[in-house]
Amino acid sequence: MLLPQCSRRMPHIFSGFTQRIIRRSVVCAGLGVLAAALPAAAGAQQAATPVLLDAMTTELHRAFTSLGKSAAADDTKQLPPYFLSYSVSDADVVSIRAQYGAVVDNSANRVRVADVQVRLGDAKLDNTHGAHRGSAVNSLQLPLTDDRQALARTLWLATNTGYGNALDNYLRVKTEAQVRAKEEDSSPDFSQESPQTSIGKPAPPVTVDRAAWGKRVEALSKIFREYPDVYRNLVMLSVQNETDYFASSEGSRVVTPHLQARLVVFAMTRAEDGMDLFRAQTFEAPTDDGLPKQAELAAAIRELGKSLEALRKAPVTEPFDGPAILSGRAAAVFFHEVLGHRLEGQRQRGDEEGQTFTKELNKAVLPSFLSVSDDPTVTTFGNTWLSGSYTYDDEGQKARRVDLIQDGVLKTFLMSRLPIASFAESNGHGRAQTGRMPTGRQGNLIVTSTKSVPDAELRKQLIEEAKKQGKPFGLYFEDISSGFAVTTRSSPQAFQVIPLVVWRVYVDGRPDELVRGVSIVGTPLAAMKRILATSDKSEVFNGECGAESGTVPVSAVAPAMLVSEMETQKQAQGTARPPILPIPGAK
Repeated sequence: MLLPQCSRRMPHIFSGFTQRIIRRSVVCAGLGVLAAALPAAAGAQQAATPVLLDAMTTELHRAFTSLGKSAAADDTKQLPPYFLSYSVSDADVVSIRAQYGAVVDNSANRVRVADVQVRLGDAKLDNTHGAHRGSAVNSLQLPLTDDRQALARTLWLATNTGYGNALDNYLRVKTEAQVRAKEEDSSPDFSQESPQTSIGKPAPPVTVDRAAWGKRVEALSKIFREYPDVYRNLVMLSVQNETDYFASSEGSRVVTPHLQARLVVFAMTRAEDGMDLFRAQTFEAPTDDGLPKQAELAAAIRELGKSLEALRKAPVTEPFDGPAILSGRAAAVFFHEVLGHRLEGQRQRGDEEGQTFTKELNKAVLPSFLSVSDDPTVTTFGNTWLSGSYTYDDEGQKARRVDLIQDGVLKTFLMSRLPIASFAESNGHGRAQTGRMPTGRQGNLIVTSTKSVPDAELRKQLIEEAKKQGKPFGLYFEDISSGFAVTTRSSPQAFQVIPLVVWRVYVDGRPDELVRGVSIVGTPLAAMKRILATSDKSEVFNGECGAESGTVPVSAVAPAMLVSEMETQKQAQGTARPPILPIPGAK
């Protein structure tokens, strides 16, 4: 599920009402590998070792060489781990939030969280098998100071707890393997990868003029007072400097900084018939200095306010099946939800997964003029910063570009260290929120086209297609908030995408008409092959995606697209009427 951006790897920091509204819308060779692998590790860089990483490496080595070593070889109650890793997220955050024209929160926070991953058995079958995948991770908050003994004791406690969980689940896995039918994909549970060493400079503390930004955020929120029908609003600045540390028993040692500033604007109204309507917009940059100037932000908020007032008066559309144009931003979300999730590696194995594209390798899944890649190594598209960028994934593997679909033909999947049939290695896309087990996830999904036309020509083709189908209008989806995709066999292999701004484009020349209450629905195999042409301009959607490995920042880039058939249905509608008591100060 794709959501507007709010944080990198730490939990959501939106207020409760905002979350509710928006969500609708490797094998270790042995004892000597840790020391022996470091000098020859791939991508080695010379840098001073941070105290935290040194403490992690020391305790990891002690734990890995001690756990289960005194037991007899056949004693599964004291089984030594074959893999151990420590991941630490050290984040410094400033958050300033205003609503109704006043600041309600102006705070700074720092938090360190460690994830300890313990694997028992061997790479072919371990405690993470099947439904037990999450059992390998145990999390604990770390001290904020570089007190080696405090750090070591905390990591010891997390490791001890994690080992117990892993042992319990490994025994379950061994029992289940004796009674269940043979699995369709018998790939190992863990891939063998080269250790990585890249010790970057830790991210600096956040330096934000909180007083000045408090005034700016307050002034932006106050603009909504000009729109009395906007009942709720939120303007939030979040600046987060995070350093991610990774150490493993294979010899990997990685330190990667990540800087991110974002301004989130959210507003909500309610139509007379009880339908809740909202708009959300985010602005992102590596630091707060890179965010737009106040005048640009104010103009964007006024446009958002005007849009909400127009939406509450717009008619509710009826179900529709016909031609449509997805704007670049809308197409980006569409591809993320409908295609991207189904190309994540873990979705190609397991008895519960629908495996929509598993057997489609080297077959056409898109029109031949479309190609799709995922490239977390790029940080910008044009002048827009891409929030799905990273240099190393959450399994310590180097990020890399993956060409998923070339000229319409499916070539590969987004891989973590969970192998699947025909793909035994990671391609740098193992990602997770703190506290979760990494899986194959999207980073920067980029759609390109060799059949592009100017926007005016794409609109003309929409009208011609509607006439050919005998439709009085086609639809133009200007903005989309979010969506979700069902990938399990127990449910229909369907998707739903929630548009925010939708227009009817009439074939008889009447002005375009704004409508509301629309959901895009369909099935992926059919929807992907109905794309007729694209615009010659691409747009970016920055957001956060929530899935089984938690919430991670993502970006999607795509041109506007003309689709021959797009099915819509009515959105769920509330029954509560607009506020009975007029908003204070309204004219």
